Amino acid sequence: MPGNSFGKIFRLTSFGASHDPWIGGVIDGCPAALRLDREAIQVEMDRRRPGGNPLGTARNEADRVELISGVLDGTTLGTPIALLIANKDARPQDYDHLKDTFRPGHADRSWEQKYGVRDHRGGGRSSARETAVRVAAGAIARQLIATAGMRVNAFVTQVGEARLEAAYDTLDLSATWNEPVRCPDAATAKRMTEAIETVRAEGDTVGGIITCVVSGMPPGLGEPVFDKLHADLARAMLGINAAKGFQLGEGFAAAAMRGSAYNDALIADDTGAVTTSTNHSGGIQGGISNGENIVFDVAFRPVSTLMKEQRTVDREGRSVVLEGKGRHDPCVVPRAVPIVEAMTCLVLADHWLRQRTARL
Repeated sequence: MPGNSFGKIFRLTSFGASHDPWIGGVIDGCPAALRLDREAIQVEMDRRRPGGNPLGTARNEADRVELISGVLDGTTLGTPIALLIANKDARPQDYDHLKDTFRPGHADRSWEQKYGVRDHRGGGRSSARETAVRVAAGAIARQLIATAGMRVNAFVTQVGEARLEAAYDTLDLSATWNEPVRCPDAATAKRMTEAIETVRAEGDTVGGIITCVVSGMPPGLGEPVFDKLHADLARAMLGINAAKGFQLGEGFAAAAMRGSAYNDALIADDTGAVTTSTNHSGGIQGGISNGENIVFDVAFRPVSTLMKEQRTVDREGRSVVLEGKGRHDPCVVPRAVPIVEAMTCLVLADHWLRQRTARL
């Protein structure tokens, strides 16, 4: 089955490509009677949109979301919600030189190997432009899970060698949006911004890490054996363009720990309420949420398009030199923060609805 849909009950199917007239999607499974705040949806779109961040691409899209079905007078009807986003600042002619040339690090060659044909205009369907649809759908999912008290906050914790050292619970995460680089610590944000500006001036790119924290989590979300909550979160994150790594809680650092240090001890207070002494597991045990904050990291590689010459090949297998052109991000992580949040909201909305069918 083609991989254009995500979710089992709360399900998004997206369509469109980077330089099509429109991109869009259909959400199925959203319950009726959810009051939608359209301006809140637009706020999330503005955080991701091209042209909305001085550290990103020069492409400038308004990304106004049109809800063309499934919503009446601001309330969901329980029927499929169709949404459209116009591509108004597309410049397909910028990619004419790529009709017969494969860009290093991109999906150009692998896409053509799979389908025998490809859309060379900005990568077509493989372009990160498609993620605008995920952000719109995720904004609706966020409003749904908020009715259960769940809150999702993602932020940049690393760009190149510049790393945020402070623990997330010592920071004001609302300050994330004060900085174009989307780091809640001003001093670290400055170093990250300098790193991005340096590589941009050199015609190069740089990668980074986004951390996501989910608070207000109810216990019990997750479906063993194959639909563990962290497995679905990992699938959601690794489906984002340029994402190359996912870790939950201690992640890979747990490989060097002893069980006596890793285990999260259970503690009961005088009322019988149970908490954990630590949160090494990242809020998920046995694939099921335990009520603690969910904490995970997503690693993103450097953007593949460089504003410098690179050696590559054309369709005939001949060596050519490719000169970087077009409008591209020197670092994807600042604009990927709302995408990470959106995909998290989609996973949680789906599992929250699934949990409502799990027991009487």
